Amino acid sequence: QLQFVESGGGLVQPGGSLRLSCAASGFILDSYDIGWFRQAPGKEREGVSCISRRTGTSYYASSVQSRFTISRDNAKKTAYLQMNRLKPEDTAVYYCAADSRLFRRCVPEEFRSWGQGTQVTVSS
Repeated sequence: QLQFVESGGGLVQPGGSLRLSCAASGFILDSYDIGWFRQAPGKEREGVSCISRRTGTSYYASSVQSRFTISRDNAKKTAYLQMNRLKPEDTAVYYCAADSRLFRRCVPEEFRSWGQGTQVTVSS
């Protein structure tokens, strides 16, 4: 059974940085594509960034391009989302997700296993 432990969320001022971690247990991380998603109150869950296990190619939503960086350390069984220059509109619950299938689009429907989420609040 796939399990994740997400960490790194919190309260940060605009312009600040956070690094989210997604530690996997019960499976070999390098056998899965990884995605980070977020859901703000009253909004649908949206794809933030996804990374292919096969090519290492990453996708970013336009709203986070050049500010966020996704990475993975298969040896540590952990995926990361480095978030820089945070804005109030980045406030949301952030989720990591995994799937053994190769993702075609960075959308929630393509990922079947999910973490519990971690709150990120950007506010002065």
